[in-house]
Amino acid sequence: MADGPEPLAHSKARELAARWAAYLQHDRRRSPHTVRAYVATAHRLIGFLGLYRGEEIGPAGLRDLTAADLRAFLAQRRAEGLGSSSTARELSGVRAFLKYAAEQEGRVAHLPRTRAPRRPRTLPRPASPEDAMGLAENAAEAASAPWIGARDLAILLLLYGAGLRVAEALSLTARALPIGTTLRVTGKRSKTRIVPIVPAIREAIDEYVRQCPWPADGDSPLFVGARGGRLNPDLVRRSVAAARRRLGLPDSLTPHALRHSFATHLLARGADLRALQELLGHASLSSTQIYTEVDAARLLDVYRHAHPRA
Repeated sequence: MADGPEPLAHSKARELAARWAAYLQHDRRRSPHTVRAYVATAHRLIGFLGLYRGEEIGPAGLRDLTAADLRAFLAQRRAEGLGSSSTARELSGVRAFLKYAAEQEGRVAHLPRTRAPRRPRTLPRPASPEDAMGLAENAAEAASAPWIGARDLAILLLLYGAGLRVAEALSLTARALPIGTTLRVTGKRSKTRIVPIVPAIREAIDEYVRQCPWPADGDSPLFVGARGGRLNPDLVRRSVAAARRRLGLPDSLTPHALRHSFATHLLARGADLRALQELLGHASLSSTQIYTEVDAARLLDVYRHAHPRA
């Protein structure tokens, strides 16, 4: 193995990774977060191979990648502290990059056969309706200004009451106003869906717009930060974390857990799985089916605590 790192700035493989980033963003319409994560994986692979083989890595170096090379790369990533789920995602990114590299050369990709580490099966942990609403109200009450509290309440009600992702809520523009009984949401891969809006959410958004010192018009973001720019999602997560600590709620109650709670509670009240898939914007029904296990787990927990013979 060579002593110095591969000169990535002049690497043909890095140029390929840059083209792949553009392809993922413009052709596949992947989110900026996904593009960054995938391309970072490609650069890590290129850097590792440069050191491992002691040579600059180009398309040919990717073409003759062996299962042993890939196992060595993954072993190094595990040694750096990567868990099973993250390692599986890393392997998925490598395979996608190698497939793209092969397609650029007009050949069929022959990917090294390496088994992904087994991922522990984890179920989403839904909050109770009382905890979900208490969290939203506490976050609003603790805000630094009344209009910011109204903003945070409106956002968290969208997550719990309409099943939106944080990114989806923050991508809404003033063109969504006035809020009606439904809302058009743009989700992953620029897919749009229509979600129903209950009166409590509509009233919360109207109250936020009324209090907000920044005008909402045209393509300006609906939810803004203290200086009027688009709201950073980390501020939403921090607000939730602080409210969670004040209320003594579990760390699992994140903004995304509010979306899980929306799905679980609808399913428990008899919602159809296909309808739930549409509401959540899942591309595959298999992504939605996990909520059947969540609901079964909740019912089993109730049984164990309540049944005298459990």
